[in-house]
Amino acid sequence: MHPVTSAILSPWTPGLFSFGFFVALVVAALAAVLFLTSWLGDKKTDPEKARPYECGVIPTGWARFRYPVPFYLVAVFFLIFDVEAAFIFSWAVAMGDLSWRGWLQISFFIIVLLLSLFYIWKKGGLDWSPIVPPRPPSQKTRS
Repeated sequence: MHPVTSAILSPWTPGLFSFGFFVALVVAALAAVLFLTSWLGDKKTDPEKARPYECGVIPTGWARFRYPVPFYLVAVFFLIFDVEAAFIFSWAVAMGDLSWRGWLQISFFIIVLLLSLFYIWKKGGLDWSPIVPPRPPSQKTRS
């Protein structure tokens, strides 16, 4: 058997034993710290301690307000174009090894992304102004 393979399969290798010992010490220290903090910690509760605290500002109002749809659109567009940038940068790093086949693949990728951008633009996904419904025509009353 190869010496490296036998060292990996042996359960008593020095590196594995020291790693296991280190993990056991960390778990024991963590358990001791958690036990001591729960045992020695202050258990008095009052309304001031139960109040939410945000950077020194006392919160007012309800924290669960609705985000407008454009907020989510910006987040999704950021993710889409951020992933696009990561792919294009990684392609640019390996451009010398990819030749024409890689160039055609990244061109196809960019064309698909541009088509999807134009589709989103056509559907109004980039129009973030509030939509005001049209006013109904005023009707004159007969007197």
